[in-house]
Amino acid sequence: MNIQVGDVLKLKKQHPCGSREWEVLRIGADFRLKCVGCGHQIMIARRQAEKNVKEIIPRRGQS
Repeated sequence: MNIQVGDVLKLKKQHPCGSREWEVLRIGADFRLKCVGCGHQIMIARRQAEKNVKEIIPRRGQS
């Protein structure tokens, strides 16, 4: 998967705030994601994040 910092990931399960979209803040063995709805930040293993991605919305200015 080609995931870059700044991309927004739409995940299969929603956050308790109701949003399914997470902004990628850091990539590596783990991802740091920020909930677009409430701003909550989490660290999640790359394998688990890639498994739960439904759609990748590229950052603005990139196709």
